[in-house]
Amino acid sequence: MSRIEARRVALAGFGAIGKIVGQHLDRGIEGLALTAVSARDAARARTAMAGFARPVPVLPLAELAEHADIVVECAPAALLRDIAEPALARGRTLIVLSCGALLDNLDLVDLARRHGGRILVPTGALIGLDAVTAAAEGGIARVHMITRKPPSGLEGAPYLVANGIVVTGLAEPRRVFAGDARAAARGFPANVNVAAALALAGIGPERTTIEIWADPGVTRNTHRIEVEAEAARFSMQIENVPSEDNPRTGRITALSVVALLKKLASPLAIGT
Repeated sequence: MSRIEARRVALAGFGAIGKIVGQHLDRGIEGLALTAVSARDAARARTAMAGFARPVPVLPLAELAEHADIVVECAPAALLRDIAEPALARGRTLIVLSCGALLDNLDLVDLARRHGGRILVPTGALIGLDAVTAAAEGGIARVHMITRKPPSGLEGAPYLVANGIVVTGLAEPRRVFAGDARAAARGFPANVNVAAALALAGIGPERTTIEIWADPGVTRNTHRIEVEAEAARFSMQIENVPSEDNPRTGRITALSVVALLKKLASPLAIGT
């Protein structure tokens, strides 16, 4: 451990993502220490921590900021404000995974500014946000993303329910959504936080266009990004292995949070 006192980390959510991030912190990340978690089922969270070398208390969401310098939000999108407001009001660093909800709560940026807090959005299940952010400094004409997911990973999405779209039993790919990133984030809050992250990195939610496909021929959550900018033209594709605990989430999402935490504490940081 560094001579510098470790920064305290709390996890707001202890499901598919939170458990993996917690395990990495428990094994040791230089300069950081897990100090608390919050979970809807506290008893289940304590059981999940049974193998931890240093189990931590399970606290209500509102109390996490009292025990942490960094709060990692990995909970349902509807809980974003319950997590963000107390953390930012105390000047904490907030790592947000539900960035789709962030699009409708951008006043949280002003709250962070007033109290010296920070909101960080990890790359998550996407690829190339560094390139998009850099290109935006010189001007971007077009950002388009095509997402393909196994139908089971899209079931229950509010947009599908509201429009009576059934994805079970598909024999061929079906495009279930085409529109801007804001509408995609609202209609698929558990599925396309990547769309919101892409929009925030580039030209905003209204100009970032999204297609979502339910594809019975894929076993991985696939995202393809196409960017037309003054500085470069590029396209990128990532195929994420779904989490065993939650097929709506790629395994790489939790690892992206771990990488960001390490970057915050490391004397060497790679990437924009």
